[in-house]
Amino acid sequence: MTKHIIAAAHSSSLLLDRAACIAKACDVIDEAGRSSVELLCFPETCIPGFPYWINLYPPGRQHGICVRYANESVDLSGRDLAPICEAAARAETNVVMGISERDGGTLYNTQVFISRDGAILGKHRKLQPTFAERMLWGQGDGSTLNVFDMSVGRVGGLICYEHMMNLARQALILQRLEIHCASWPTFASSRQRGGAYDLTVETLMRAHAITGQCFVIVAQNPVTQQYLDTMESLLGPQDVLATGGGCSTIFAPGGATIAGPHTGLEEKLVIAEIDLADITRAKVLVDSAGHYARPDVLELVLDKTPRNGWAQR
Repeated sequence: MTKHIIAAAHSSSLLLDRAACIAKACDVIDEAGRSSVELLCFPETCIPGFPYWINLYPPGRQHGICVRYANESVDLSGRDLAPICEAAARAETNVVMGISERDGGTLYNTQVFISRDGAILGKHRKLQPTFAERMLWGQGDGSTLNVFDMSVGRVGGLICYEHMMNLARQALILQRLEIHCASWPTFASSRQRGGAYDLTVETLMRAHAITGQCFVIVAQNPVTQQYLDTMESLLGPQDVLATGGGCSTIFAPGGATIAGPHTGLEEKLVIAEIDLADITRAKVLVDSAGHYARPDVLELVLDKTPRNGWAQR
């Protein structure tokens, strides 16, 4: 079977409330199941929401809210994601969930890959937190730069500006990536940088579909009033970030837009039916993991050694 239904969750979180974020995500997964979606990609750090304050307030004022964020982050060694796994099994939908992961005293920006029977297949930790994110999240490593066999095909993912790292994208392409889950927040509603944001994301993701000969799901959250109210109740007023934004899209291997873009505060599933045979048609022309690669000239070295934490060394 080469035809499948995939979707982006254009959905916001309930910032700083892990339990509420999980409950809302389960409702979205249930909706995906009713729509026969076989693979559902969520935005970056959907649980417990993207920490926009890191770019809006002086670092010295952020300690308290960052402590609260750590307490609301997800511990994968326990059962924090059990409701999500149960919802995936109930809906018979593969899920790629964006979380802030808490491992000991360190946080990581992470995607979790969950099969349609509710099993956690693995995770990907963002290799390099972007800009002010470095105050909050640790660096990932090559041990989580993987592609997973799912019922819809070979699925991998990267997070936000990590897509700027061309070698990280190529590392997934060389693992015969078929469907790429790109988890993003939005900055399109930012008064300082919003104008170019959607164009930047679209350009990167369309290029990844073309150069990797893969389907690409882009999942973003719009900024809701709840995000702004929660931040401002703890840190005071700001005049940079407004409500809105979010742009969720699905691209085909040739770069064509096959679902979306859907923008703005209306939360919905952005759904496309895909045919994996389209990948073969693209790779006959250019296979960047095979006949159009030149490993004798250009070699990618991927270090898969786990490097986070004493117990892993």
